[in-house]
Amino acid sequence: MSLDNKPIYTGGCQCGAIRFRVEGKLGDASICHCRMCQKAFGNFFAPLTSVRGTDLQWTRGEPKRFQSSNHVKRGFCGNCGTPLTYEAPDGMALAIAAFDHPEELAPTIQWGLEGKLPYIDDLRSLPGYTSEDDPESAEFIKTMISYQHPDHETDQWPPLGMQGEADK
Repeated sequence: MSLDNKPIYTGGCQCGAIRFRVEGKLGDASICHCRMCQKAFGNFFAPLTSVRGTDLQWTRGEPKRFQSSNHVKRGFCGNCGTPLTYEAPDGMALAIAAFDHPEELAPTIQWGLEGKLPYIDDLRSLPGYTSEDDPESAEFIKTMISYQHPDHETDQWPPLGMQGEADK
């Protein structure tokens, strides 16, 4: 919370080139199933939350933008490609998973149901495992070194000594 009791949220892209800070009450968290959102996120749907009426600051870098329609721009990291914004005439929304604590932003509504993929509702019935539970990938997981930005603010990114590692 800020000094005036407004909630504060932070987040950014996968590589850390872009970071943001939002002060104020977020709008409804949602998922959009429309085909344009599917393609923008490269996923089954786009999870977004409105930042209309908040104080949004880009604290490191700023997204590149793609004009996806005559009404909407999409912001993303030009370095790692992380989807970040949906920008329409009535306001901006940020990608829920780009927040440092996405678990706090549960969707409350769905949009674009005409594009909803037919198997989405059945995903919960699929078998599921933690990464460590898959014996075929255990060595791969054990030896993995992540170059992903951590889910908190950093004074510098990448850390000294790691510059260039993510490009190898």
